[in-house]
Amino acid sequence: MNCRNCGGALRLNAGEEALVCDFCHTLVYPEPNEDGVRVFEAGAGEDCPVCRRPLMHASYQGKRLEYCTNCRGMLLDLDAFGALVQIIRARRDGLPEPPRPMDPKELDRVVECPRCHQRMDTHPYAGPGNIVIDNCPECRLNWLDHNELRRVTTAPDTQLNPDAWFAP
Repeated sequence: MNCRNCGGALRLNAGEEALVCDFCHTLVYPEPNEDGVRVFEAGAGEDCPVCRRPLMHASYQGKRLEYCTNCRGMLLDLDAFGALVQIIRARRDGLPEPPRPMDPKELDRVVECPRCHQRMDTHPYAGPGNIVIDNCPECRLNWLDHNELRRVTTAPDTQLNPDAWFAP
């Protein structure tokens, strides 16, 4: 991708949500897609573990991730996943959605880590949303299929409110 001001090549800075031109220093913020993900049109060097297409560098709500433009899955490091869930839940408007039952057949799938190419652990997510999550403990990565992040962040909060147990 080239700079619209000078034609120079744009470079992705680590940890930022913009591409920068090294010649005129213009910052380019890609528009979010229908999922709210900013895709940087720069290959991440790894393939999607589901459809085997190249993953792209992207960001969502200020957190960097790798994104599949084909199946719309997301690869996030464990820390970014936890922070992203907190950010989205804090900004959530409206009532939580009732979680749908988890399909136990999802536990049978085999997903290969895009980084180390070992089999990822496939297990029910311990938080709300009734999803099956794939993670690689060695690489500290989570793979989320399309809409799984939404299901986690729109599910009812399972945290107990200790004040709710005591009458005023």
